[in-house]
Amino acid sequence: MSGPILCLDGITVSYDGMLVLDVPSLEVQEGETVAVIGPNGAGKSTLLRVLGLLERPSEGRVIFGGRPIQPYGNLLLDRRRMASVFQEPLLIDGTVETNVALGLRLRHIDSAEVSRRAQEIMVILGIGHLATRRARTLSGGEAQRVSLARALVLDPEVFLLDEPFAALDPPTREALLLDLKTILDKRRITTIFVTHDRNEALLLGHRVAVMMNGRVQQMEAPERVFAEPVNEEVARFVGIETILRGHVQSVSLGLAVVEVPGWTLEVAEPLIPGERVLVCLRPEEITLFPRGATPTTSSARNRLYGKVVRHLPSGSTYRVTIDCGILIVATVTRQSWEQLGLEDGAGVTAAFKATAPHVIRCA
Repeated sequence: MSGPILCLDGITVSYDGMLVLDVPSLEVQEGETVAVIGPNGAGKSTLLRVLGLLERPSEGRVIFGGRPIQPYGNLLLDRRRMASVFQEPLLIDGTVETNVALGLRLRHIDSAEVSRRAQEIMVILGIGHLATRRARTLSGGEAQRVSLARALVLDPEVFLLDEPFAALDPPTREALLLDLKTILDKRRITTIFVTHDRNEALLLGHRVAVMMNGRVQQMEAPERVFAEPVNEEVARFVGIETILRGHVQSVSLGLAVVEVPGWTLEVAEPLIPGERVLVCLRPEEITLFPRGATPTTSSARNRLYGKVVRHLPSGSTYRVTIDCGILIVATVTRQSWEQLGLEDGAGVTAAFKATAPHVIRCA
């Protein structure tokens, strides 16, 4: 990555006096994929339209390739350096090859070159055998592959995707995601990918930007965002369900003693006595034992006692809610659940290491 290809500087967007986007600064590096996640109405699509020069900001500048874009100038040449794919494929009533080649023909590329490039990208995306099929006969997954091919055949400098897989069934979505990841990794196309799906962001993003209420709350490598969220809103969105309010009683030998309602926890964080904090625990960091069992092989320094409130299936695991005076959520494999003889109402010990929690300092 040689440097930023897209920058936002002091960007705001308002509709009827209501601020919907507020981004003081943002940089997208050449060759990286930025996954933009957040709840509905967070401003993700508005951000993408501004980056793609499809919407003029109310204030601020978009800088593309080191050059400020004139918001009221002729943007056609700059837009032609980008390509977009949306949730709906928006194909014309023609063959697959006609759709894939459409952008090239509009740019008056030589016919032989158009055919060569269209055939190449169709093969890469696994739709070469569909070249003569009419677009209206395609499945949802096939149509979206055609849409991706139509954009990628242009060799864009910047590739913009707005929840392109949201309407697809899980197997189709997974296969298309893996193929797209292979293409992006090989071609190193600068990509901004908007999604509400955390797993898509983890798979594709070199960096993940979390948007809330029109603002980018955090933008870092996926492992940092998902393991070390900067605030409670981000923590809840990235799947941390156990968030305990507490204060630091003492610190000794690298371990902080944090008091939360009804319990005292040991946390391996560089904290200061008296600080108010949020202790965040991912469900996979919590281990459950039947009440009364002695977990001799566990090195967990924290053990909370309670009872199972409910368990809900989640793929090959159960999402288990435990009432310890405070509610905490753990994940347990179905096999472990059965081997441990757990059931709703059963007494359990919830154990976790001092290194497991992520701590957020309260203002």
